[in-house]
Amino acid sequence: MIVGNVIGNVWATRKDENLNGLKLLVIKPLDYASDKDLPTFVAADSIGAGIGETVLVVNGSSARMALGRKDIPVDAIVVGIIDAVDV
Repeated sequence: MIVGNVIGNVWATRKDENLNGLKLLVIKPLDYASDKDLPTFVAADSIGAGIGETVLVVNGSSARMALGRKDIPVDAIVVGIIDAVDV
């Protein structure tokens, strides 16, 4: 799982049909242990997160399982909005 901030949206008028209806978000991962600057990535949104929120993201096959579909071309999905993190 990845903790990150939503920093933007992605709009694509032409995309795989299986992505229709999914909101795509730009995520900036957070590394609380080392403050490293990690590369951003795009994740599908299943819960209605918005820009500025801290979110929990799963990737790989777990992302497809979170949607309940194996045929969808998604590698990362937002599965939670985080209220607080204690480190």
